[in-house]
Amino acid sequence: MTDHSSTTRYTVDAIIRPLTPQDDAAIAAVIRDVSAEYGLTPDKGFSVADKTLDCLSEVYQAQGAQYWVIEYQGKVVGGAGVAALAGNVGVCELQKMYFSRAIRGQGMAKKLTRQCIEFAKQHGYQSMYLETTAVLVEALALYEKLGFNHCQHLGQTGHDACEIAMIMSLLTNITMPRKM
Repeated sequence: MTDHSSTTRYTVDAIIRPLTPQDDAAIAAVIRDVSAEYGLTPDKGFSVADKTLDCLSEVYQAQGAQYWVIEYQGKVVGGAGVAALAGNVGVCELQKMYFSRAIRGQGMAKKLTRQCIEFAKQHGYQSMYLETTAVLVEALALYEKLGFNHCQHLGQTGHDACEIAMIMSLLTNITMPRKM
């Protein structure tokens, strides 16, 4: 069971805290709303189509997995998670990072991604992998700025519409070589 005791408060009066079952509907709504805003429809193979979207608190109970939500003015407005990437020993995946308009541009994506990276390091992962799409321009820029590099797709995530795969070494401050 993952430790769910860490809560972090930031100056924009937003709180990053572990997902609870009471948050499932709210974070699923954020993911659906943001996906619709960017044209990431369920029929195209994006994470909005995941069968587990309405019960994420159950999904992230696995050892070495965690999902956090961002609470702002009493509402869940975003989140992101980390879980092992099936079939890839020592590799975790940064998953389901979505933010409603209310919190964008406040630096929370960077803070939450760094929190995910620290969690992954503490749980012994050697690399962090993610999949995204070019339409998420802001996310792509953030990932590159934080040191993620483009790579080949790994594993069977079920998100075949995400044409961009990225990875970051967690072993040192040196990023892995680019693979295109």
